[in-house]
Amino acid sequence: MVYQPQNLLFPHHDGSELYVSNDAPKIGEEVELRVRVPKTYQVDQIYVRLYHDGEPRAFALNPERKSKRNSTETWWSVKVQILNPKMAYRFSLVTDGTGKWLTAAGVVSHDVSSATDFQLLAMKPYPAWIRSSVFYQIFPDRFAASGRKRDVPSWMVPREWSALPNGKDETTGVEYYGGDLDGVREHLDHIEELGANGIYFTPLFPAGSTHRYDATSFDEVDPVLGGDKALFALQKRAKKMGIRLMGDLTTNHIGRGHKWFVRAIEHRTSKEHKYFYWDKKIEHGYVGWWGLASLPKLNYTSLSLRKAMYEGKNSVVKKWLRAPYSMSGWRIDVGNMTGRNLEQDLNQEVMRGIRKSMDEQNPQAWLVAENADMFPSDLDGFGWHGTMNYGGFMRPLWGWIRHENYIPNAGNFGLAIPMANFTGKEFVASMKDFSAGVPWRNFVSSMLLLNSHDTARFRNVVGIDLARHTAGLTLLMTYPGVPSMFAGDEVGLEGEWGEDARRTINWDDKKTWDNALLATTQKLVKIRRTSHALSEGGLRWLQIEDDYIVFLRESKEQTLLVAVSRNGADISVDLAALGYKVSKTLFGPSQSGLLIKVKSQQPISLVLTLTSN
Repeated sequence: MVYQPQNLLFPHHDGSELYVSNDAPKIGEEVELRVRVPKTYQVDQIYVRLYHDGEPRAFALNPERKSKRNSTETWWSVKVQILNPKMAYRFSLVTDGTGKWLTAAGVVSHDVSSATDFQLLAMKPYPAWIRSSVFYQIFPDRFAASGRKRDVPSWMVPREWSALPNGKDETTGVEYYGGDLDGVREHLDHIEELGANGIYFTPLFPAGSTHRYDATSFDEVDPVLGGDKALFALQKRAKKMGIRLMGDLTTNHIGRGHKWFVRAIEHRTSKEHKYFYWDKKIEHGYVGWWGLASLPKLNYTSLSLRKAMYEGKNSVVKKWLRAPYSMSGWRIDVGNMTGRNLEQDLNQEVMRGIRKSMDEQNPQAWLVAENADMFPSDLDGFGWHGTMNYGGFMRPLWGWIRHENYIPNAGNFGLAIPMANFTGKEFVASMKDFSAGVPWRNFVSSMLLLNSHDTARFRNVVGIDLARHTAGLTLLMTYPGVPSMFAGDEVGLEGEWGEDARRTINWDDKKTWDNALLATTQKLVKIRRTSHALSEGGLRWLQIEDDYIVFLRESKEQTLLVAVSRNGADISVDLAALGYKVSKTLFGPSQSGLLIKVKSQQPISLVLTLTSN
């Protein structure tokens, strides 16, 4: 049976260029909002309901005379004036005197709050370059070793490059494999050939562990990694290759050996003493992240701390964004916990302060936070550009596509019970729940990932199944957001949990690599990097079944259809009903004409270019 796309039943709007004439207007400017309505959906009138100074207003849309595909749909539009920094809006669809709401969560017949309203931000555009970027995450100690001699602290435990991390004993966090920035520079060609154009480094600062999330200084690159000199050499070569470098900053805490904390302990009258929370009821006398004495938590009631961390000209945030360091952005560690301690909640203040400082120093720098459990207020448009999208992509994807024998560690997701097995509808519902609560700009500026340095490898999640792994990769490279891969994913590195996943890459014997996976990754990265629809397009769901999903990415220049299954499937889609036909098969089994038909006993991955029929 040929499936008639369910999206034909409902009108559609999102924050992409087909529906919003200007996604970064100034206060006082007019913006055109558009809604597409299938001919099969009866509607007599459409109104936009928006807020002006907190007061709801309604304006009528009018059907456009020259719709793009008159035989299949009608476009409605209205111009509205932007009067506030954020405009929340939704559409009222009126048929026979009865109204339904079109919100970012879809079409509903009941009354709703404004929690899932579309949101338009009247502020400068976010960094445009992230829209067409693919990032490669590097844990510096484990990526590549140059072999250069370093003065290694005595607390580090040397390991052979080929050895697996112990991961669950007293050496966790202090194992030293010898990876450094010169090693990264010597292997930039691998990243370039992969197609990635950005590197996100876990912390590079001196620290009390090889994880380096317990910084002892923010003033320099750890000499064990080659110091500032190695970063400058890396930055020089990376720039020539069009590869940006991004840092990782712990704004929530520092290491006990950090000079700020050392001075705070030694001088109770010092300004640094006010950088921390002191509590005699705690055994070690101060608040540590997760109660750890090794990670003193920062107290942002101190204006001096704010100046040192992000406000001042030579603050940590600003210094590393300008020459000679020239980092292209910050990933903020545990951004959801920064500034929060018991009754005190300065998170919004600090978040917006960091953003303001970055905009002052380099408006093209990307600010993405680790918010493992994302509150919509954390992505309100005025702080983080985006989040590491665990909750709105990776976690639901794992629940849908994982191998039946793989049971994720519930602790990785803050769960008291094992993760459920999701149907396709539950998978998509989870992703919609995330995207509907935040401005479109923040949604598409968030980092997509199949795994990271803090999780198991996706290869293990899918049971070392190339077809299923490819399905996940296809989603990673085609879903809205900024794709990020953990170094070694592309060659088949394994890992059952975070530390186990921080394995080294065997550069000496590439026969040990999964070269089929590498070739597949390169193809999909190329599609992501060169597709206008994937960088600028919206998202329309067409077909959602237990074992497969189909969606469209549409921009002014290009339309792509993506179909992915977790198991074998029989997928049929009638494109004539959408006003499209297949132009080219970019990835997967070859298709042509008005009917897409794919039947396989293995997971399916399909990316097609469509044109108007």
